[in-house]
Amino acid sequence: MTALHAGGAPNPAVPGARARAFPSTPSRAASAAHHDGETSMAAPARDETAILDRVNARLKAQLGPDVFASWFARLKLEHVGKGVVQLSVPTAFLKSWINGHYRDLLLQIFSEEVPGTLKVDVAVRSAVRGIAVPPPAASADQPAVANDGGARVPAAAMRPGSGSGSAADRAPASEGSRAEFGSPLDSRYVFSTFVEGASNRVALAAARSIAENGPQSVRFNPLFLHASVGLGKTHLLQAIANAAVARDDKPRVVYLTAEYFMWRFATAIRDNQALDFKENLRGIDILIIDDMQFLQGKSIQQEFCHLLNALIDSARQVIVAADRPAFELESLDSRVRSRLSGGVAIEMVSPDYDMRRGILASRVSAMRAGDPSFAIPETVVDTIARRVVGSGRDLEGAFNQIAFRHAVGQPLSAEHLDDLLNQLTRAGGEKRVRIEDILKFVSRHYNVSRTDILSARRTRTIVRPRQIAMYLAKTMTPRSLPEIGRRFGGRDHTTVLHAVRKIEAERAGDEKLSEELDVIRRMIEE
Repeated sequence: MTALHAGGAPNPAVPGARARAFPSTPSRAASAAHHDGETSMAAPARDETAILDRVNARLKAQLGPDVFASWFARLKLEHVGKGVVQLSVPTAFLKSWINGHYRDLLLQIFSEEVPGTLKVDVAVRSAVRGIAVPPPAASADQPAVANDGGARVPAAAMRPGSGSGSAADRAPASEGSRAEFGSPLDSRYVFSTFVEGASNRVALAAARSIAENGPQSVRFNPLFLHASVGLGKTHLLQAIANAAVARDDKPRVVYLTAEYFMWRFATAIRDNQALDFKENLRGIDILIIDDMQFLQGKSIQQEFCHLLNALIDSARQVIVAADRPAFELESLDSRVRSRLSGGVAIEMVSPDYDMRRGILASRVSAMRAGDPSFAIPETVVDTIARRVVGSGRDLEGAFNQIAFRHAVGQPLSAEHLDDLLNQLTRAGGEKRVRIEDILKFVSRHYNVSRTDILSARRTRTIVRPRQIAMYLAKTMTPRSLPEIGRRFGGRDHTTVLHAVRKIEAERAGDEKLSEELDVIRRMIEE
């Protein structure tokens, strides 16, 4: 399995090593660095935290809190010197994504924050992969504990989560306790921070049962959770993983997104390690897959089906989440859909007023914990809870925008608050149009099945509705071209772009087509 762990970087230096590399008092080495023009780069170790804080603030402001939390929350600044900034992340997947999408942005920001920066390197912190790292020696004042992969990590790396301190609410550190090749776990995602309400009470009860009861919970197998974006699926899945790894029986838990599973499997095939990869997955106790709607590729879906069958038949627990019911996941192999439908399927819906009020109350408490002077009127909180009726993410976005103004001493007037909430609720309404709704109404209007639209068939009676559906998906949802392509049977983003441009060009000169599109759009919005 070693070949599956791409590009491991050296372990972080032992305590005190960096302080010796950057002495706080002048020395011969510091003097030499000054004459080499490195003065601006050779900052003391204590300044690196300030540099990273400034960079993180700029990334969050430029990309938004959701994107920042997804890709940069676990970024660490390892070293600054000689025109090079050395960063590290816990997984090869994060390294690949950041290098592919944000390398230029990082270089630009670091160049401005640290004059003289010529290059930004992102490496993998090899210590986070239990089975890929030899056991480090434990110091006298920092005993070691075993993680899921059998390696030993410092006990200080295990952090308790919020809550009463029970096994179910203790969240181990995301770097030390995660299973061998899973996606990163966030220690904030525990049951004690999950806001319960009528819309998710059944899902929460099932999740707690699986996390706390061990082998007795396999009667919920597989557990399939489905909900629209921002309703807490990922929080609940990671809470299961965080609670399960804290149990006394130490189950082997793997939490993966569907896209990460595809990447790991493709990497294993490339490195001739596919058999080892499959064997390791079949030896786990709890498999958790998030965003199942993104699982693509015939061969990968077949392997996943075999894995699903092997785990369930051997009484191992499987938990899967997607943004819609299993029968609507048309891009999935029918055998996978059948297996998912054969377990316990639970829907999580939008929160009611009481739950929205509870979510906002928890956000207010979190803000006051960081800044005791923070204050926001109860009437404003009630107004947000009453007006923003979409997902928890919509609710948090509205709260953040309003709370920021109160935090800086510029609260909104009642009129401006109403205008802002009107804008946010309109935007939230547009986002709630689903590609599945578009497929349903387009197939009904043109009398073709959704299966045909998603198929590879090229007859005109199918190609035309398919292109129209792609056009509507691009203009009515916030989905990107690659996401739309995946939803339409795993097509390339260039195919979607061609369809969008074609329908746009024809609509401009075809009044009948324009009317058809307006009719379909109204049906979808209603």
